[in-house]
Amino acid sequence: MIGFRLLGVLLLTTGLVAGCSSSSPLPTAPGGGVGGPGAVIDSDPAAAAKAVAGYQLGPNDKVRLTVFRHEDLSGEFELDGEGYFAMPLVGEILAGGLTARQLENEIEVQLKGGGYLVNPQVSLEVLNYRPFYIVGEVRNPGSYPYVNGMTVINAVALAGGFTYRASQSSITITRGGSNGDQADTEPQTQVLPGDVIEVPERFF
Repeated sequence: MIGFRLLGVLLLTTGLVAGCSSSSPLPTAPGGGVGGPGAVIDSDPAAAAKAVAGYQLGPNDKVRLTVFRHEDLSGEFELDGEGYFAMPLVGEILAGGLTARQLENEIEVQLKGGGYLVNPQVSLEVLNYRPFYIVGEVRNPGSYPYVNGMTVINAVALAGGFTYRASQSSITITRGGSNGDQADTEPQTQVLPGDVIEVPERFF
């Protein structure tokens, strides 16, 4: 009789521990970043908006550059494979790795430092972000144009949905391209330009 009671207590304790562990949130990297294996990318839209605002330009991004009162210096430019674009008077500018605000400041410094303008005023708008990528168990893997507010589930839908082999609970994102850090996701996790989303095959 005592043996059965002891067994019951052990089973109850095991169930409580399992229930607590399954309901505990996975660790989230500060600021919506990537925290390595086991971490989860922040799905908060406000955090994603902040990340987009601090987005660093890269190859294939297209920008609209406006130099106040100088239409001849203004225009639309696309960054090449190394993150450069050519601007009238100034020449080649390395925009890769800079935010839009940083690039504005850099162009103003070069226009003034080169003696082209006394008090240049520059504004920059990102027209097209570089694409994101989705691979693995989706019907149409590949690269897709980035749209503000894109989530993981939106990306999957854009790629034609899951295949029957997909593990829908084990999707990961590699942030910043294929050489970035990988983290787990949720359906509403925000996607950023250059992200690589991987949908693995489930084990039957």
